[in-house]
Amino acid sequence: MKKIMNLALTGTLVAGLAAGCTPVKETSKEGTAKPAGESAKPVSLKMTVLPDDLDTFKLVFDEFKKENPNISVQLDTIPQQQYYDKLRLQLSSGDDIDLIGGNMDVFLDTGILEPLDDYIKKSNVDVSGFGPLYDNLKVNDKMYGLPYRKSNWMLYYNKTLFDKMNVPYPKADMTWEDFRELAKKMTQGDGANKMYGAFLHPWAQTWYIQAVQTGASIIDKDLTPFKNALQFRMDMEKDGSIMSWAEQITTSAHYNSAFQKGNVAMNLIGDWHIAQLRTAEQEKKINFDWDVVPVPHPAGVAPNTSLATPVSLMLNKSSKHKEEAFKLLQFMTTAKGAKIFAAKGFLTGYTNDDIRKAYIGDGSMKPKNIHYFVEQKEYPEYPLLPGIKNIVLNNIYKQEGEMALTKAQTADQAIQKIGERIQKEWADKYGKDFKAAAKK
Repeated sequence: MKKIMNLALTGTLVAGLAAGCTPVKETSKEGTAKPAGESAKPVSLKMTVLPDDLDTFKLVFDEFKKENPNISVQLDTIPQQQYYDKLRLQLSSGDDIDLIGGNMDVFLDTGILEPLDDYIKKSNVDVSGFGPLYDNLKVNDKMYGLPYRKSNWMLYYNKTLFDKMNVPYPKADMTWEDFRELAKKMTQGDGANKMYGAFLHPWAQTWYIQAVQTGASIIDKDLTPFKNALQFRMDMEKDGSIMSWAEQITTSAHYNSAFQKGNVAMNLIGDWHIAQLRTAEQEKKINFDWDVVPVPHPAGVAPNTSLATPVSLMLNKSSKHKEEAFKLLQFMTTAKGAKIFAAKGFLTGYTNDDIRKAYIGDGSMKPKNIHYFVEQKEYPEYPLLPGIKNIVLNNIYKQEGEMALTKAQTADQAIQKIGERIQKEWADKYGKDFKAAAKK
């Protein structure tokens, strides 16, 4: 896991939205012209995608159906907080979902994913646009999904608050200690009117990101960087410059609503926040200026180094229309679909010069410094192994980290237990897969 992967992978994850079922219609064989009077057999597909991605999927499908008028698709979503649990339940119950959007590792242990290698070969998919990400997404030399976007992180900041406080904006080259001092400087007031210097969402990623920035993996034998990262978050809570984990949970505080409220100076979160803030501006829900700079980095680590996670589109092994479903999957994840996602502010798994230009835009939309996203050096959040997301991250790191953040144990105790539980609850189960992935 020491090697750097020039991806710009993601998580997890985004603001919860209401569930929805959005029928969209029409589509079929990509790029295949039919003789006059001849039409392909109508096919209806069902796809479930993350809530914040739904509107853009609709736009991409509108383009797809121009070339494939015989294929229709029902686009569904599930509220963010329930998304993976509910979707896994639906799939295990035999729901006729053809295409699945989300973090691929969540589904690796279900046996419901169709290997895509034969489809990719048969369709002559140009995988070069995925770069190193393509090979790094393989599991046991098989490809189970193609990334339509990837998530790496940035530091968002409220320029209006910094101007009001007459404090210089965050720098592009800032260590975590620099960030901590700046957060202290930007914190003022108390109670309901308190202005926080920063907001770190309750996810474990927001404290262990600085360990991953060094090239460390969440399944390393030596988890010292993670102990230091957890202690850092706990120290910032003592400073009072960030909302405590306990208060976040009891008040249901969320990075998006907290930042949009206008009393948070800096917000550490993923690239998907751009689309959320742009939408809020269009709806006139925010009235402050904002921008981004690279995530703070540990001393000795290069500036603009990020944690990254891929978000993929996958094919259900039980689909009755696999050829048509793959045709839609291919369109959504490669050049044509990626350009539309990029124009809407999403970092894409597939990229080329046109897609990069679409992502950066003409400079008329915020953030001004969006170019930092396509210049990042990235490390994967974790290796793609069955169960690593559900067991290691969502259970072990989450539970032990929260015990520390509620002061039920120290950072040292939390990381020691994490290491022990990884061996007992996950490593033993996956045996040689773990030994191959873990550092010697």
